[in-house]
Amino acid sequence: MSFRKSTAILASVVGGTLVVIVLFLTLYAWPAIRLNGIRFLGQNSWNLGSLYGNPITVRGQQILPGAHYGILFLIVGTLLSTAIALAIAVPVGVGAAMFLAEGVPSPLRPWMSFFVELLAAIPSVVYGLWGYVVVIPFLGHHLFPAMVRWLGFIPFLGGPAGSGYGLLTAGLVLTLMIVPLVTTTLRDALVSPQASSLREAAMALGASRFETLRAVLLPSVRRVLIGGSILATGRALGETMAVLMVSGNALNYLPGNIYTPISTMASFIVSQLDSALEDPTGMAVRSLAEVALVLCLISVVVNSFARFLLYYDASRA
Repeated sequence: MSFRKSTAILASVVGGTLVVIVLFLTLYAWPAIRLNGIRFLGQNSWNLGSLYGNPITVRGQQILPGAHYGILFLIVGTLLSTAIALAIAVPVGVGAAMFLAEGVPSPLRPWMSFFVELLAAIPSVVYGLWGYVVVIPFLGHHLFPAMVRWLGFIPFLGGPAGSGYGLLTAGLVLTLMIVPLVTTTLRDALVSPQASSLREAAMALGASRFETLRAVLLPSVRRVLIGGSILATGRALGETMAVLMVSGNALNYLPGNIYTPISTMASFIVSQLDSALEDPTGMAVRSLAEVALVLCLISVVVNSFARFLLYYDASRA
């Protein structure tokens, strides 16, 4: 077998795995899809029903009395927490990458880069425990009340400050988890041989160090920045334990402000699985599989949009 054919087979395993996962989730969740319909995406009505009642038949499917499944609050919580994390992590990651590439003395650069990369290796449950013990008390007792007092006139920043659990807390913890992805990918691009050639050429023309970085190097690595941001987005969308420990695990309501407890799709699947397994009809577990399918499709849409941005950027070059 030729090298080209063998590598093509190995490369197809990745795409084939994604197809198998989506196909499995679709087949397993199909009874729930038939039962819930499109309202599954637009209602806040997750209720397992009476676990001690006799199953009833609805739309040809066996469910418990009073069971309803709607995940709008999960979609909103997932997208808002990810958006907050990206809004903070991308600028911080770009600044950190610029500092590591240009501002750190050469002898210290490998060590500082190592510590940044080490943040990505910390298990998510450790971030969750740190958020629970340190971040939540600080935010709930100090930062959130101050934000309400001084910034409460801004929409979505006013109202009850809460106890520290909530949307902003989840976004901040996610930020710390995804900053290393943005920083390391961009730093590697800024210190690559191609970037070094551009740096030398710009400085030879009289550009200052900052002008070289802002006007020459950063535009040259924008595709790398897009790619790193999409990796960070995927991490934030799928994060489970850390978000579960700091988000408040809200059920069936949308956030009224940035301090409101939320649930995300990934964390909700974990928190509800034990209860869903007690459903003798199995519809609760299949509905959780439908949640996983929606999350998977959102990830596919996000990555497809990223590929479009990269294609559009390449076509303009």
